[in-house]
Amino acid sequence: MAVRDCLNKWKYAFLFVLVSSSINALAQPSSNVAQAQTKHLAQPSACPAILHFTFHRLQDNSPQNLCQYAGKVILVVNTASYCGFTKQYTGLEALYAKYANQGFVVLGFPSNDFGKQEPGSSKEIADFCFNTFGVKFPMFAKSSVTGDQVNPLYTVLAKRSGVTPKWNFYKYLIDRSGHIVNSYASAVTPNNESLVSDIERALKTYPAENSFDMTQEDELVVDDIEKSLGM
Repeated sequence: MAVRDCLNKWKYAFLFVLVSSSINALAQPSSNVAQAQTKHLAQPSACPAILHFTFHRLQDNSPQNLCQYAGKVILVVNTASYCGFTKQYTGLEALYAKYANQGFVVLGFPSNDFGKQEPGSSKEIADFCFNTFGVKFPMFAKSSVTGDQVNPLYTVLAKRSGVTPKWNFYKYLIDRSGHIVNSYASAVTPNNESLVSDIERALKTYPAENSFDMTQEDELVVDDIEKSLGM
């Protein structure tokens, strides 16, 4: 099925989820209404174009489709174990722990692109992240985030945002609809007031009914994905 057809199906599937969530919430005791709405709204049944990629999980190399994060607010970060910004793992994990129940997730992409500061194997990186910083947010196998071998997600992120990572721990924020909210330089820490404000604002924003029509940005993302797949 063409990516464009999948995206159209996602638009209407997500509309159905929104309607269903309202009906289910009304059936809940009043104390559980907010929880029920969050559960349904944060887990749509299909996927926006920018998440139509599969990467291998860092810990065990098992394939992970990014569509499992559809409907969430996503902070995408390229990471490295031997960088001056590596201590940001602590703040990233704190962000994830604080907002995960509201539909937020951090996705880590280890990369050796900058200063050769991520030389280890997947097991070495995974052990370092967990043992040193207690990282529990999703991490993926080492890949390139810039240059000729850039992974396909970062190809789309760079093209849609107009900026590429300049160093380790560069950040992109994606909203529940799969649109890029903003990008943040490596020096912007996870507890930065502007970043946290953007995350909280995105968590409170759900797609309006008219967002289920194909937007110009959706069309451009679909074009980028189809080109990367040789379609």
